[in-house]
Amino acid sequence: MLFGLFKRDTAASAAAELYAAAVAAARRPALYADLGVADVVEGRFELVLLHTALVVRRLGTEGAAERDTGRALAEAYFADMDRTLREMGIGDLGVPKRMKKISAAFYGRLSAYDAALAADDREALRQALVRNVYDGVEAPGAEGLARLVAATAAELAAQPTAGLLAGRVAFPEPSAATPAGL
Repeated sequence: MLFGLFKRDTAASAAAELYAAAVAAARRPALYADLGVADVVEGRFELVLLHTALVVRRLGTEGAAERDTGRALAEAYFADMDRTLREMGIGDLGVPKRMKKISAAFYGRLSAYDAALAADDREALRQALVRNVYDGVEAPGAEGLARLVAATAAELAAQPTAGLLAGRVAFPEPSAATPAGL
């Protein structure tokens, strides 16, 4: 019984590694320079959310261990957003209200991206990305980002579940979706 208290929480451990990989993937300069995502707080927020949501989506297609890791990944994302808000100087009274909006944004975007990907509807995916990532403004990089998101979803689907449960994930390079990569 006592030794159970010291047992490593594998879902949380894997989720922390998956989240770190999603954040690293969201910070790749090509997403901003080549695909035109605004390199501001909102643009970075959207890309971290997007990469995290794609992994949560992939984990949701499997069994209980995978769903647990997906939940832990979402929790890691929310904990990071909470910490970030506090670092930005948002007070204790303002954080819960903002976290409620962040939670709604996460699950709303996850639903929109999942529906478009499940239907293999590239235009619906592009429109969701324009609405969310590009703040409703048509952008030349939106088509490339839609290609990258579709490629990422396909690559995640092909990755071994055991690797994901161990915290290992690979994201395709953004250069494959840029005009030079065509």
